[in-house]
Amino acid sequence: MRKGIFKSKRLMGFDIFYGQLSDIELRSQKFIVNTINPHSYVTTKSDILFSEALKCSDILVPDGSGIVLAAKLINGDKINKIAGADLHKHLLEKLNMIGGSVFYMGASQATLDKIQFRLFSDFPNVNVGAYSPPFKESFTHDDNVKIIEKINSFKPDVLFIGMTAPKQEKWVHQNKEKLNFKVACSIGAVFDFYAGNTKRAPQWMVGFGLEWLHRSLLSWRLAKRNLISNPIFIKDGFSPRLKITNLLLKS
Repeated sequence: MRKGIFKSKRLMGFDIFYGQLSDIELRSQKFIVNTINPHSYVTTKSDILFSEALKCSDILVPDGSGIVLAAKLINGDKINKIAGADLHKHLLEKLNMIGGSVFYMGASQATLDKIQFRLFSDFPNVNVGAYSPPFKESFTHDDNVKIIEKINSFKPDVLFIGMTAPKQEKWVHQNKEKLNFKVACSIGAVFDFYAGNTKRAPQWMVGFGLEWLHRSLLSWRLAKRNLISNPIFIKDGFSPRLKITNLLLKS
């Protein structure tokens, strides 16, 4: 993370963005935005490249109520949860005002078609490009060359990557120097939300920080993931604090 450019504070080994969504503006110097939640934190413990990708983000937004709560309880900081869907909308609104361009890389062609169709109505001043890469665990050299050519020939102001974590973050981190963009955001599930493939949580659940619960109820895979990750996140975040408190009480 480039120090001093964006507001951030240290939390559990990561520099977490603590500004407002409105603080994220298009700049002449390219930058990378990633998100972090309790599950992605736990994943970094066994995936060094993913950990490096998140730590090298220019903005690492707290896309999880657990991160917001940890910041409050551990550091006494009040930070704002910024969901990937809200970041997506915010940047599109900025692009629409200036007649900018956006490129979507990831997902199926059918999903990308739905996204483009909706964008023409929601943000008519935005120039849209998209590419559906091969669906495989890892890309070959030729795959990467083609993906990079597709993106760079379009020269987007904003590049949205949707290949699920941690693949998307690692891909951007490994190829950022070869890519032509102003802002790159890995927002995985947002592709399906915006395309209408998956419904986002009702606004009242979002307001109460329960978006994770809504997604868990719709997907056993996500529910199982949270059941495994959340206890590890809680242990890492709060155990050291509890140990210090106990030592102080005994002294």
